[in-house]
Amino acid sequence: MAFMKRVALAPRAVRQLRRVRSVYLGGMVLSLLGLFLQLDRDGGGGRQMEIMTIILLAFTALFSLTIVQLWRHMRTAHCSTAKKLFPSV
Repeated sequence: MAFMKRVALAPRAVRQLRRVRSVYLGGMVLSLLGLFLQLDRDGGGGRQMEIMTIILLAFTALFSLTIVQLWRHMRTAHCSTAKKLFPSV
């Protein structure tokens, strides 16, 4: 495997990722709630339930990618930006 240099994200990008993380989490919760309400109403099946499942999967994928990006940025100990944004304990 080739050597991959880790470059820290800009502070603005990190702030945006932190903000959008809560939006993705809210979307996951709302789509999960809609999925459960749809199960109660219809008893299962239907196009609306399929759409809710796709939306839930999309928000879950976006949320997990955001978490991975923030985690990877936190691990770049050699970068001064990462040191300023994530002070060591």
